[in-house]
Amino acid sequence: MKRFLCLSTAALAALTACGGGDDGPAGLPRLSPASAATLSGTCDSLAGRLATLANTTITAATEIAAGTLTVGGQPVAAHCRVTGTMFQRTSAVDGNSYAIGFEMRLPLAWNGRFYHQANGGIDGSVVTATGATGGGPVTHALAQGFAVISSDAGHSGALGPTFGIDPQARLDYGYQAVGKLTPMAKSVIATAYGKGPDRSYIGGCSNGGRHTMVAMARYADQYDGFLAGAPGFNLPKAAIANIFGAQHYALVATDPADISTAFTAAERTTVADAVLGKCDALDGATDGLVQDVEACRGAFNFANDVPTCTGVRDGSCLTIAQKTALAPIFSGATTSNGTPFYASFPFDSGLRGNGVPFWEFTAPLVLDSGGVGLIWGVPPQDVATFNGPAFALSTSVDTMLASVNATNATYTESAMSFMTPPDPTNLSTLKNRGAKVMVYHGVSDPIFSVDDTRAWYEGLRAANGGDASDFARFYRVPGMNHCSGGPATDQFDMLSALVAWVEQGTAPDRVTAQARGAGNAGGVNAEVPAGWAADRTRPLCPYPKVARYKGSGSLDLADSFSCQ
Repeated sequence: MKRFLCLSTAALAALTACGGGDDGPAGLPRLSPASAATLSGTCDSLAGRLATLANTTITAATEIAAGTLTVGGQPVAAHCRVTGTMFQRTSAVDGNSYAIGFEMRLPLAWNGRFYHQANGGIDGSVVTATGATGGGPVTHALAQGFAVISSDAGHSGALGPTFGIDPQARLDYGYQAVGKLTPMAKSVIATAYGKGPDRSYIGGCSNGGRHTMVAMARYADQYDGFLAGAPGFNLPKAAIANIFGAQHYALVATDPADISTAFTAAERTTVADAVLGKCDALDGATDGLVQDVEACRGAFNFANDVPTCTGVRDGSCLTIAQKTALAPIFSGATTSNGTPFYASFPFDSGLRGNGVPFWEFTAPLVLDSGGVGLIWGVPPQDVATFNGPAFALSTSVDTMLASVNATNATYTESAMSFMTPPDPTNLSTLKNRGAKVMVYHGVSDPIFSVDDTRAWYEGLRAANGGDASDFARFYRVPGMNHCSGGPATDQFDMLSALVAWVEQGTAPDRVTAQARGAGNAGGVNAEVPAGWAADRTRPLCPYPKVARYKGSGSLDLADSFSCQ
């Protein structure tokens, strides 16, 4: 209704009020393209010109010569690096000093666009503001001429998860840092170039994908394009699900001090091979990739299709006890009474991936435990006595789930409120103003389930009459682990596709992804199978479409596949 009210006014006024541009093919507003500009004045003078920014301290503005910074072996053009902090304070709860640290990189030759680089993990570090895109990126926002911001989301990494003792630091990490940084960054851009950004984008992977999905709901009026990779938008529940997995691995670990002995590399390879044996050809090509994820659910049976050991474990089979312990990890974590609280994980060829052991066997004990115990739980655990592995392996998931949903007088907003997007399938604000969403997720992601993202997208489709593809698209990446890696074509540029969709109305019907084999300029993925071409390509298809072999042509070329 909002759009039709907007279009009922005079044509020029309507275009101005709705963001400019002609209606797209689906009838939604099309946002006008960004226009370029150059940095006004000198970079060195910029700090002084920014001195009046509210709640902000600019610590430096330094010109970076062309080629000083390289990304993926490619030199970055000359730009101005601005560093600073926002909302410096001393916590009344833990006595530590806090601020939202940031850096902005402003190209001397600017394309008129702003990119908010949402970072991963528990933040805590102002990483270089390049605006990487895709799994193994072929480009980045800074190289394309965007002004880019990166932040620590309001706390220092030196604190580790103990920053969660401070309630405001929790909220900044969850969503408020993005809300505070966004108008400040746009003001910096306006001062630097004599105009604000014509178009604004936000993106990141993992926790950065979570930040992006939260922004879709909370800051839909501030951004025109949203690029979310492996979005941990249910992060507290995903962490507890990973701890649930660790507790199940502990049941069959041959070494109680090392839960990786529950599911060895050889055994993971055996399962991956069994999956390929049942599912590889379902897309018409036997090529080491399972494109038809949904058909594979029916074709592969974990209990029957993986060999059962009749003697000692030798890597070629799983014992009945192993299958019993591991099956619930894949089918989806449950409470003590069997109620599901997180998504299932599909069986895929990337189960053999090099990134799997860290997320499955280390992260639940040293990362997820700290997140649940100190950042999200109410009340938080005692920092002085907290032991991550002991907490993870001895605390019931029921207790953990209750803690991340709890509040008290000090922590007035629960983790499931401040960490997750409110009403995540209601994206009407961004939709109706012409903004676009692209989400990608590795099918073999071992920490954030691609099935959780699929369920979100199905909900989004349902909320939009069964089809959300006119403003939001979701791409599964077969074989890919968490954000990158695995036996996959994990190198792609979704940012350019997103810009073309937002500003030209060119819908991303497929995105070409490439393997990072030997000689790749942006870095080699050692997990690319020996039988693949080093630069194998595949189309990433918008869900629910699947890349299917056309019946002829090279198995190493994307053109041999169509999205059906």
